Amino acid sequence: MPGGRLTHRDRRRIAAWLADGLGYAEIGRRLGRPTSTISREVARNTAPGDYLADHAQQAASHRARRRKPTRPSESATDAQPTEMVRGFVDQFATLLAATGLPRMTARVFACLLTADAGGLTSADLVGRLHVSPASVSKSIGYLEGMKLVLRQPDSGGRRERYVIDDDVWLQAWQADTGAHREIATAAQQGIEIFGADTTAGARLDTMGQFFGRLSEQMSGSSLAETVVYDALTVIAALVHAGRPLTLDTLATALDWPRDRAVAALDAIQHQPVIADPLVLQAIEPSTYTLIARPDRLSPAQREALEK
Repeated sequence: MPGGRLTHRDRRRIAAWLADGLGYAEIGRRLGRPTSTISREVARNTAPGDYLADHAQQAASHRARRRKPTRPSESATDAQPTEMVRGFVDQFATLLAATGLPRMTARVFACLLTADAGGLTSADLVGRLHVSPASVSKSIGYLEGMKLVLRQPDSGGRRERYVIDDDVWLQAWQADTGAHREIATAAQQGIEIFGADTTAGARLDTMGQFFGRLSEQMSGSSLAETVVYDALTVIAALVHAGRPLTLDTLATALDWPRDRAVAALDAIQHQPVIADPLVLQAIEPSTYTLIARPDRLSPAQREALEK
């Protein structure tokens, strides 16, 4: 089911599609999953040479068993931490708070980070940190907004347990990437309002370029991915042609299935850093060309080049 965990059948389909040369974006589209889900799945489970569906399923089953909380009588989840553990949590929380995380939220996160695979309940956190349930609830909400914490049902009752997921850092990274991209877009809109030659416009231009580059660097995937290699091939084809090309013309010239060309174009549009210092432009439905990125040259530089 889309949104749930990958099944053995999903993994077999991924292996078959990879063998057919499909990129991660297209495989994700066919399964109804994000491209990042497919890329993580393949990266985790690629034996020497190939992605093996049976091996991937066994590894996933092993991880699932490892994450299951043990029975209370066998687990130290609810036990009070030792003095050494408490000291580490406090020290680590202080370091996190120095990065801008609220102090109480940093303490809750450090506590969860050092808990076992079963996570902690709100009552556990209240007991360990000696704070009110309201403080814990507020901190959990803050951490959920940053994609740092997940809620899971407690097998022993109606309570919820809070856990740190295996992919927490990737999820938080991607959340930050989206925010940086939005700031860069908003800055460009501001330049259009105030004018590029005004003080406000110049400031917004500097800020927009900074956050735009930061977003690109954070969202860029490994060039080892098949879809990115395909994207680079499409860029080379457009440069070589020196004219706009339709999707069908591209696919025919490259001797690719149409879906493969679509996945490569999607990769360029969603990860502009691939084409830097060029940018893909759709001049009409299903017709594409490359132009120089407008933010790589200042208005004065563009004017001088046009003389």
